[in-house]
Amino acid sequence: MKKEKKEKEEKKTSKKKKVSEELDRFPLFARISENEAARVYIECQNKALKALGYTEHGLAHVRIVVERTRYILETLGEDDHTIDLAITAAWLHDIGNIVNRVDHSQSGALMAFQLLNEMKVPASDIAPIICAIGNHDEGNGVPVNRISAALILADKSDVRRSRVQQEDESLFDIHDRVNFSATEAEIKINRDHSGIKLKLHVDTRYGEIGEYFEIFMDRMLLCKRAANSLGLNFHLIINEMSLM
Repeated sequence: MKKEKKEKEEKKTSKKKKVSEELDRFPLFARISENEAARVYIECQNKALKALGYTEHGLAHVRIVVERTRYILETLGEDDHTIDLAITAAWLHDIGNIVNRVDHSQSGALMAFQLLNEMKVPASDIAPIICAIGNHDEGNGVPVNRISAALILADKSDVRRSRVQQEDESLFDIHDRVNFSATEAEIKINRDHSGIKLKLHVDTRYGEIGEYFEIFMDRMLLCKRAANSLGLNFHLIINEMSLM
């Protein structure tokens, strides 16, 4: 019993130390992820999208995008400050959906500006954050800098069954079918940092590979542009077949 208790205490201490280190490395993200207004906007915009029949865009999605944005830039050797700004952008990137799905990247950038300005964040830090948010959508987004490129790749790679919010399978639309069919999704940069691949496993009982391209082709082309801007080649692999 004493040994188990000691192990639990050591794990707790290790976790606290890790959290402390993360706070030191990414102070702005630590602040924004605890910001009540930002959290309300994230949760409420997802409720609005669910009512409109969209897939999940809430905290689960946001956390995945944060994790992947960090992974991409950390792997490519970016400094902690740049990563801090990037994951802050990732946390806030979809809040504009609370206004309307149409042009949500632009409205989200303006909302993020207001939040960060109220937090007394320097303009030199706000600028790249809102630039990335305003350019993350495939409708009119462009990978104008490394932060925006990483955010695009992280956001567009989040395809998974648990994003489907429609409970009745008979009412699935094409977006539901594509996401529900994705049982695995992984984004990986190769060892020599020459390429990045999005590897998916699609259960074709629920969605056809052709349907993926039908709705995601613009997103994949934007991912290709984003990868190229980071000096990477983009590869899309579905069911072990290289398609891009």
